[in-house]
Amino acid sequence: MSQVERLPARPFVDAVDARTRLAGSNQMEILLFTLGTGEIFGINVFKVREVTKTPKITPTPYMPRGVEGVISLRGHIIPVINLATFVAPQSQIGRGTTMMVTEFCRHTQGFLVEAVDRIVRVDWEQVKEPEDMVAGEGGLITALTRLPNGRLVSILDVEQILALALGEPLVPDLAPLAAPQEATVLFADDSCVARREIVKVLDRLGARYQQAKNGAEAYARLTAMADRAERQGVPLKRELKLVLTDAEMPEMDGYVLTRKLRADPRFDGIPVIMHSSLSSSANRALGQRVGVDAYVAKFDPVVLADTLRPYLSR
Repeated sequence: MSQVERLPARPFVDAVDARTRLAGSNQMEILLFTLGTGEIFGINVFKVREVTKTPKITPTPYMPRGVEGVISLRGHIIPVINLATFVAPQSQIGRGTTMMVTEFCRHTQGFLVEAVDRIVRVDWEQVKEPEDMVAGEGGLITALTRLPNGRLVSILDVEQILALALGEPLVPDLAPLAAPQEATVLFADDSCVARREIVKVLDRLGARYQQAKNGAEAYARLTAMADRAERQGVPLKRELKLVLTDAEMPEMDGYVLTRKLRADPRFDGIPVIMHSSLSSSANRALGQRVGVDAYVAKFDPVVLADTLRPYLSR
């Protein structure tokens, strides 16, 4: 297997501190790329480690759909996935000439694309959840935003694509909580595969829950719960046990959501746990700075359950 040749002038991992501060400002940077369909797609720069010319790929037996094979990357064997297989399955698009090396959900993999364009900075408020008919089969488009020139950018749910290619993590039998749960867990995540895993974990634990698809929806639900508790003159803790939030979400990210909750005294004593595919130490440190009580990486249902259990058992 050939070693990856890195393209020059692709500063994805430099200025980490600046990008970490950016994540806390309800902004993000996305790398624009194409798949040969005429559309523009985007991926959070935090998930991209480098961009390379497509190297020689070694096929392996019984490869799952969309997996072209494997490569050797600095001593590690990683799978290479052709994104066009999932986004444009009816087309005759071939193997991309460019590869994005990505790291998220505790996995490193290469994504083949036609070409990368540039990095753009966008406000999360301008990143909108798509209608179901636009999201595509399986909800592969997790958000849409518009460039200054008017072109639409489809932000892919790469967590869902990774699950389609390599399989979703199995959620084992988990010991239920010792006491019945009266209060609710509210969780927010824009990825449908993440929401499915969270639901399975909470069901096995025996926890009650509500769900939201982005931070703005979660914040609206949470403030409505706080308003209702205030009118009734009861502690919010009777209705709300904890908040579980993704980091990157349309309209309002998990960092801003956490900061808003920490600024509202009605949420004092309500734990906030961040559940994110961005598992770097920089992201964990940012979570701590905005006030999260725990930070758990996707996708490990046992670790998620172990993280939630002590908070739910209080």
